[in-house]
Amino acid sequence: MTSLEPRDADVVQTTPDLPADAEEGVLGRAYRALSVGIVSVVLLIAFEATAVGTAMPVAARELDGVSLYAFAFSGYFTTSLFGMVLSGQWSDRRGPLGPLTTGIASFAAGLMLSGTAGAMWLFILGRAVQGFGGGLVIVALYVVVGRAYPERLRPAIMAAFAAGWVVPSIVGPLAAGAVTEHLGWRWVFVGIPVLVVFPLALALPQIRRRAGGPVGDSARIVSVDRRRIRLALGISLGAGLLQYAAQDLTWVSLVPAVAGAALLVPAVLGLLPRGTYRAVRGLPSVVLLRGVAAGSFIAAESFVPLMLVTQRGLSPTLAGFSLAAGGVTWALGSWVQSRARVERYRERLMTAGMVLVAAAIAAAPSVLIDSVPAWTVAVAWAFGCFGMGLVISSTSVLLLQLSAPEEAGTNSASLQISDALANVVLLAAGGAAFAALGGGTVSSTAASGAGSHPAAFAAVFLPMAGVALVGAWVTRRLRTESR
Repeated sequence: MTSLEPRDADVVQTTPDLPADAEEGVLGRAYRALSVGIVSVVLLIAFEATAVGTAMPVAARELDGVSLYAFAFSGYFTTSLFGMVLSGQWSDRRGPLGPLTTGIASFAAGLMLSGTAGAMWLFILGRAVQGFGGGLVIVALYVVVGRAYPERLRPAIMAAFAAGWVVPSIVGPLAAGAVTEHLGWRWVFVGIPVLVVFPLALALPQIRRRAGGPVGDSARIVSVDRRRIRLALGISLGAGLLQYAAQDLTWVSLVPAVAGAALLVPAVLGLLPRGTYRAVRGLPSVVLLRGVAAGSFIAAESFVPLMLVTQRGLSPTLAGFSLAAGGVTWALGSWVQSRARVERYRERLMTAGMVLVAAAIAAAPSVLIDSVPAWTVAVAWAFGCFGMGLVISSTSVLLLQLSAPEEAGTNSASLQISDALANVVLLAAGGAAFAALGGGTVSSTAASGAGSHPAAFAAVFLPMAGVALVGAWVTRRLRTESR
């Protein structure tokens, strides 16, 4: 399309360490407005994640969709896969401004659709629209960081992204729980889009100035890689079919399962760096670790509020608040990895982080035993989130170190694809185990304990702890031998 053709005025270079900025931090005069703006975007995403996660169990029960509970999360991640690939192509060719604005608009539209849904399938559709927007946004933000900040400041801005989760992790569950109990879960969804205005107003002018166009000469700008777009459609459709098959658990479901695998496997091999699933040293292992860490942790975390509401009789507010401390410790872990003095120990810190993640996931189902205090989950999750702060921010830093400027969008998309795909696959596996052991029949009257199936929850958490331990091994392969 003509509107996508680059103009010479739009072409920008990545920002090296300029002398005028040599001593400035991310909140120095040169970077302050940009840093506050993009962290505000992260703040919006974080508030949505914590607030919606708190309201989700109530929404699923009222829409008679507990058996489809995992779909409400995986639907988001499935469509985000396509959004990530599209955003990487769009950002490398035209800059991150377009995918960022489009993504935020889609994100808000999906929230409104879910908040007004009258059936579970429509609720899940809204989550899918929201996921497409989220996929566009997250890759565009990574490209902004790669272009607008020198390498010495990237660990700090990644730590700031993590810090953006602190306030939402504390306020989000409390606010969402109170709104859910007194006004209804729908207001949690329809109320969040108003937060879009501030990040847009603050961030977009700075992004346009510092990272608004493609990298290098306009003559070098290549056309959209249609093959990657086709593969992105394949990976999204394949992941959706696998998720459907995992929830159906009948012989007929073998048909969508086989079709999903046939679409998914070649698409994954084509979109991720060669050698990713063999844990080849360097970039492939960085991308693999991101998926292993995020997938195991998020798949487990998605079931924490539901477990506390249905098995221990907690209110949605208290169940959501059990995860609140994790926002603080996640930010703390991210801050630790951003210190210059720990750079030489980055891989060791990441190994320790994955061990903490595995231990936290394994400890969570202990609250299925009545004699174990419910606050045990909050303590365990705080340690797990500290580990995630060490790992997730570090994978982002390593990815940008290993990427040429003109490849930042594509490689960032690969990192996020690994993240989202692992979420889809592991949520599908966890959801299938949950449904197979009767988890879909958990009672809406949790206090009575009727219809409870504790084993269904254990079947989600314990395998995810094992996956996290695999991630601890992958952390030993993040650098090439020469480094």
